[in-house]
Amino acid sequence: MLNTATKLLNFLPPEFAHSFTINALKYFKLRNQSYDDQILSQHLFGLDFPNPIGLAAGFDKNAEIIKSMFSLGFGFVEVGTVTPMPQKGNPKPRVFRLKEDNAIINSLGFNNKGCKTVKQNIIKYKKSSKENKLIGVNIGKNKSSINSIDDYLLCMDELGSVANYITINISSPNTEGLRDLQLRGNIEELVKKINKKRESFDTINKKPILIKISPDLNDDQLRDIALISLANNVDGLIVTNSTIERQSTIKSQNKNKIGGLSGKPLFNKSNTILKKMYTLTNGQISLIGVGGISTGSECYEKIKCGASLTQLYTALIYSGPLLISQIKKELVDLIKTDGYKNISAVIGKSI
Repeated sequence: MLNTATKLLNFLPPEFAHSFTINALKYFKLRNQSYDDQILSQHLFGLDFPNPIGLAAGFDKNAEIIKSMFSLGFGFVEVGTVTPMPQKGNPKPRVFRLKEDNAIINSLGFNNKGCKTVKQNIIKYKKSSKENKLIGVNIGKNKSSINSIDDYLLCMDELGSVANYITINISSPNTEGLRDLQLRGNIEELVKKINKKRESFDTINKKPILIKISPDLNDDQLRDIALISLANNVDGLIVTNSTIERQSTIKSQNKNKIGGLSGKPLFNKSNTILKKMYTLTNGQISLIGVGGISTGSECYEKIKCGASLTQLYTALIYSGPLLISQIKKELVDLIKTDGYKNISAVIGKSI
């Protein structure tokens, strides 16, 4: 039934299909698939992850279906991107399927209901849940913002108490000027102010800080980010966001639409960045590998490239909600076949 629903949704306009799915999952109770083999568990930046597969930011922007996402078997869920004030995002149409390539192009532009609504939604979920599941909050800046860094600090103030970790999104290609925050002087100033803000919180609210980076950075920029992250005690890096590059192998007629490309064509490119960042950080910073995962073997490859954790989103659109349990089963089989006792032993084995 669920796989049939997924196929039918792919005949609808993509953004309408997404909204329909979000609204349906608010009320439709999914069968719980959250069992995890202990071989998949890890303790990273002070948190216990039951498995290394997370929901990437962008699917549940407003923290409306957290319970449903955990029912699918995700080890952690990242909501957002959230901005201080609500905003509508960029003009429609702004989401395009590339079915032949198992990919998506989006130019959404951080459409969301704002920090206060997201905070209330997370509080509502936590009150109704008996389990202590891990929720990350991905934060960004408003399009109309005068001071970008202030927007991140405002989001931390509002959401620090309800998030298990906070992701600083400075790599979406769909907000003008956002990627400039990845440049050496800008990211250094941002990270220092983020750390100062975190230190002002009481102990219980001092949450891990992660930074989400672009796959379109050059080697010098990657080295700068690695050095700044190491020097400023950044807890993790999410590698990577969507790309503005269009490979010649992409078949879909939608390939030249404006926006960030995610899904299968990003897999090898993001893996290359992942290996570089693992080497540049000497394996001292936990990395979350994102980009093109749709099978257990692809998840396994990300981990071998240096990822401690992984995230996916686009594959859910094409493969449906049973995907996560399938990936976990395949992952367990691969770990046991290779003779490892825990997923952590696999990290960086391809480097």
